[in-house]
Amino acid sequence: MPYNNTPITPSTEITGTCALPLARVKKIIHADEDIGPCSNNAAFAITIATEMFLQHLVEQSYNIVKSERKPRRNIQYRDVANAVARVENLEFLCDVVPKPLTYNQYKQRLAEKAASGKIKSNGLAKGQETLDGHMGESAKKGDEQETNGASHEAMDIDEEEDDIDEDDDRMDQVHESEHDEDPDATKSPEEQADNEESKEYIIEGKS
Repeated sequence: MPYNNTPITPSTEITGTCALPLARVKKIIHADEDIGPCSNNAAFAITIATEMFLQHLVEQSYNIVKSERKPRRNIQYRDVANAVARVENLEFLCDVVPKPLTYNQYKQRLAEKAASGKIKSNGLAKGQETLDGHMGESAKKGDEQETNGASHEAMDIDEEEDDIDEDDDRMDQVHESEHDEDPDATKSPEEQADNEESKEYIIEGKS
């Protein structure tokens, strides 16, 4: 079934109705997750603004058609693209409605960009960065700092353990030296009493 190409003449009087389907406009508005609840009055105002914008875009495109040597009745895509490129208040649509290119022209542009070194593996020009890449580098630096901090803590723990081992060794040496200086310290009380008696006997004999 062919499209309905019957032109809709814009109304010169305010009738309170719109040419575009209001229910479909509401569906498009509700499909956007960034937009909250939209009232009926707001949806109607958006529909009327869309109609006015489309009328202006079509008028400017038709002016481009009339400027040709062989004017046509139908407006094509290239007419809209030329209007966007020439009319100042439509320049914000240059990315949405670019001028048509042939395949050879597209390949030539890619070759020129590759030769000038503006295309990188990630599709960014020189000196450009993405937010994800920047955050990824900062995250890597943070992980490195955390690992360095963990290694320093591990080194501190190892040093504390070494100090404790050294203190234990010193205490053992002190106890050994005390035992060496006092050989009776390792003897039982009976042996110590016998030794004292023998010492007294020797002293009395000498006296």
